[in-house]
Amino acid sequence: MQVCDLTASEARRRIGSKELSPVELLESCLSRIEQVNPPVNGVVAIAYDAARADAKAAEAAVMSGAELPPLHGLPVGIKDLVDTKGLTTTFGSEIFRHNVPEADEALVANLRAQGANVFAKTNTPENGAGGNTFNPVYGVSGNPFAPALTCGGSSGGSAIALAAGMMPLAHGSDNAGSLRIPASFCGVVGMRPTAGVVASDKRSIGMTHFPVQGPMARTAEDALMMLRAMATSDPLDPLASLLDWSLDRPVDLSSLRIATSEDLGFAPIEDDLRDVFRDRLAVFGSSFHSADAAHPDMGDVQHVYEVLRASHYIGMYAEKERERPGQWGPLVAQNLEHASRFSIRDVGVAMAEQTVIYRRAQAFFREFDILITPTVGVSPWPKHQVYPASVNGRPMANYFEYVGLTYGITLLNHPAISIPCGVDRHGLPFGIQLIGRRNEDLRLMHVACALESVLARHASTRRPVPDMQALSEVTVRDEMEPVL
Repeated sequence: MQVCDLTASEARRRIGSKELSPVELLESCLSRIEQVNPPVNGVVAIAYDAARADAKAAEAAVMSGAELPPLHGLPVGIKDLVDTKGLTTTFGSEIFRHNVPEADEALVANLRAQGANVFAKTNTPENGAGGNTFNPVYGVSGNPFAPALTCGGSSGGSAIALAAGMMPLAHGSDNAGSLRIPASFCGVVGMRPTAGVVASDKRSIGMTHFPVQGPMARTAEDALMMLRAMATSDPLDPLASLLDWSLDRPVDLSSLRIATSEDLGFAPIEDDLRDVFRDRLAVFGSSFHSADAAHPDMGDVQHVYEVLRASHYIGMYAEKERERPGQWGPLVAQNLEHASRFSIRDVGVAMAEQTVIYRRAQAFFREFDILITPTVGVSPWPKHQVYPASVNGRPMANYFEYVGLTYGITLLNHPAISIPCGVDRHGLPFGIQLIGRRNEDLRLMHVACALESVLARHASTRRPVPDMQALSEVTVRDEMEPVL
């Protein structure tokens, strides 16, 4: 095992005890990127000089006996949708191919203040649109377990980099499941916080809870460490809120009443993944006080999400498209065309129905502590396709219909985390989604940490790891245009 394969928590412990130099850790990550990144295309830009200077400064701080911040010396990747000072930020768009920001976005500045060495950008679909990861600037990204297949999206580059040991921690963002889907497909952890816990000064539709920023890592313990560091309360974010730090303590799984659902009552899912989920529940379900098959009444959630999502796209891109027509990418154009089908009446009715669904969910979570589902209802498909054509024989109309298991939870604004739970029938990573009560992010994280320990004891449920040697020997660089 190389130093880059250490968990973030263990690497940080060794840095603090002077057993590991931040310089050694950075160079190990850079070496791994050189070794395995080409066939999977997870990392797309690196600030070599600045990162090495930061690592040397972090090493000097350790040796001087200075007080060290929580992420001190840990290399962190940032999804290429967020401004990073001095490091190319393209948003996956030709418009910004040569864009080098002069200042960090607030969440990046905060990570640096917490000790992170922000050294790389990770790939994303153009303007974050899509459940796959490809764009005209950097091309197509592949799954580290099967490079010809998708890594998911839109935080696909971060998930790849973590799975392949290119960095110990990474940033991601999530709307319909953009953190959780690639985490599931790549065998890592992605956590969607309650909106506002990780405040953002750049959300253009500030009053919606749909888009959030969150931590990605190889373990739930590492994601918890990163969430603590990312949590802010910036008043420029209209939804900014504080973590309930009283919940930052271990949880006894045997005290919890959990609900389990294969499909939330509406989400598309392949039959073989239902079977995998049932098999895994047979392994870990007895760890809880009780486990019942149940889910909130989600009503007409698909229509509600579709309408509200459409209204957000109009707010984010309608004026941009008017000012610079045809330059925002085909998926943005498709979303704007789709959004034009709905009226202001549709939006108002959807907002009212969302409130009804939300209140039913609150009643549900008074009875249950945690809801557990599969994270995604399909296995990874060929990476050049935007989304699977069908799920269990049912045709998919667009790139978000197949992810009902994740966007249904987005609609509720409850914290959710995807953690690895072995592999599916194809030998590809299988993830389970844990959903907690609103604003109980830290309690959910501790549940995930405890369950992760249970899963690690069984061959069928422990986190899968890509074959680095096999990955390094892949020579095909198939970066043809994606099928839109």
